[in-house]
Amino acid sequence: MLKVGEKAPDFELQAFHQNTFKQIKLADYAGKWLILYFYPADFTFVWPTELTAVAAQYAKIQKLGAEILAISVDTVFAHKTWHEQELSKMVKGGIPYPMLSDPGGKLGTTYEVYNPEAGLHNRGQFIIDPDGIIQAIEVLNAPVGRNVEELLRQIEAFQCVRESKGTEAIPAGWVPGKETLKPGPDLVCKVCTVWESDWSPLWSIVVMENFDFRFWNADSGFKTPQRRRERKGNK
Repeated sequence: MLKVGEKAPDFELQAFHQNTFKQIKLADYAGKWLILYFYPADFTFVWPTELTAVAAQYAKIQKLGAEILAISVDTVFAHKTWHEQELSKMVKGGIPYPMLSDPGGKLGTTYEVYNPEAGLHNRGQFIIDPDGIIQAIEVLNAPVGRNVEELLRQIEAFQCVRESKGTEAIPAGWVPGKETLKPGPDLVCKVCTVWESDWSPLWSIVVMENFDFRFWNADSGFKTPQRRRERKGNK
């Protein structure tokens, strides 16, 4: 079973990239952060939204010193046709990164995202560091698309940990500029003193009391009651 912390399996596949066909190897990206972006098939429905969303953020990905490879079981000819007929119309400049062909799902099988019954990949995402080590694995079933903003956040988080040489850890919801955690004896049972969740339900409890509706806010307590108007003549 493929695990985080292991060396990413090597590969060489044919790709469609910038209107040309070429061979692409994992070794081509040695020393860089790399995202493998497996998807079910061309001419589908969720994937064009994912691929073009990533394309729109590709400059940010490159600014982080990272590259991305999209991979499906389709041929490079199918990639080219789909790009010309649809993808290039969805994002300015078309798809700027390579679309790899994995016929028969051989690489998908190696990375454990290939579904042999369907003959397609699941939505698999792998973040590989400059040493070729897998830092993150995410696999979704076909109907649900991924969030490119979360991908960017994860890349930056793993880069932060790498730059700290493992002396820092990343809390939930962290974004660049926020405090990290520094694991050690002094932090045991004291995380609450250095970090708190940004999540707070605005109106989490509704209390009904004597026909008065009061709204409980987790941060500020009871808000002003909204009282029921009494009918004229009521005592």
